[in-house]
Amino acid sequence: MEQSDALTRTTRVNLLFDFYENLLTEKQRTILAYYYHDDFSLGEIASEFGISRQAVYDNIKRAEGALENYEDKLLLVKKHERLMEAANLLERGVEEIVMKESDRNKLMAVIARLKTAEQTAREGGDDSWQHSRA
Repeated sequence: MEQSDALTRTTRVNLLFDFYENLLTEKQRTILAYYYHDDFSLGEIASEFGISRQAVYDNIKRAEGALENYEDKLLLVKKHERLMEAANLLERGVEEIVMKESDRNKLMAVIARLKTAEQTAREGGDDSWQHSRA
């Protein structure tokens, strides 16, 4: 696998993990966290769990498959990416429109809150942002 492909794969698994980690077993969560977040080798993880490197590899592949399966069914990552794309497009549009600076600042603050709320939701936070106003 090329380095850019590996980076793309790592980024995707980390994003899926952010959304669906609570749907994985504790062992799957731990192994993926060691491998993708902490950059442990298969051997280091195998030693930690007292299993073979092949068993670690198989666990990683099964967990990745589970994450992709959750995404196929729930589409949370796809919805997140669309929302962020729309927020970025809105942000660029607001920058191009002729308006009072105070109005622009208010709109940009709302967009920033939208992005922050989406990030908080992604991380499993609450939705209390809905109750405040710009």
